[in-house]
Amino acid sequence: MKKINLSKIPWMKDRSPGGKYAAAFKQVSGALGDKRNAWPKAGHPFNLELNRVPPGKAPCPFHSHTTQWEMFLILEGTGTVRTGRKRHPVKAGDVIMHSPGEAHQIINTGKKDLVYYIIADNPPVDIFHYPDSGKWGLRPHGKYFQMTKAGYFDGEE
Repeated sequence: MKKINLSKIPWMKDRSPGGKYAAAFKQVSGALGDKRNAWPKAGHPFNLELNRVPPGKAPCPFHSHTTQWEMFLILEGTGTVRTGRKRHPVKAGDVIMHSPGEAHQIINTGKKDLVYYIIADNPPVDIFHYPDSGKWGLRPHGKYFQMTKAGYFDGEE
């Protein structure tokens, strides 16, 4: 058995260079020994994180995953979940599930911090897509890129 108290897990801060995205988070699964992106071995079968997003911010850009499921349990505050062209209000007590392929983003539209748990299955390989920028990302390598069209045999002969 592994056990830790949330009060013992430090808040880690993340912010984009221009400040559009910001959040603080507690990596609960990491504190219990999960090794994210531990290729070729998978880490824990799921990942748990406590997030705190300041008013007017989103923790990350609008994105989708090819294999990862994500569930959000809203504890405090109010916000908006963006899915495609739709926006859905959320508040304390709401639970949101995103399946692979569904682009999503949570935004704090309230006046106080938006606090929630995010629970995600932890696939060893995942590809992310960022529709607003046309960017892609790859786990486990943590590489981000934009694709250019190529033929199947280009560069092979």
